[in-house]
Amino acid sequence: MKKYTATISVMPLKEILDPQGNAVNLGLKNLGISTVSQVRIGKNINLMVDAASKEEATTVVDAACKKLLANLIMEEYSFQIEEVK
Repeated sequence: MKKYTATISVMPLKEILDPQGNAVNLGLKNLGISTVSQVRIGKNINLMVDAASKEEATTVVDAACKKLLANLIMEEYSFQIEEVK
């Protein structure tokens, strides 16, 4: 078995309103930071996975995202996997 680290990003779908992002965007404008727009707030998740190969680790992480980590009705996810040296 090898160890892999997975870095997962879960973000609201672009079609879904993001009240947290809107609040941060308004807060930045109130602070005089007016060059920022379209703020989206999501989740960053890091996992350590024991697997025989990178392909197996990818399958495990994808299943974890689909079954628990992301609400596929409202969110999208992406991830990167690297072997721990």
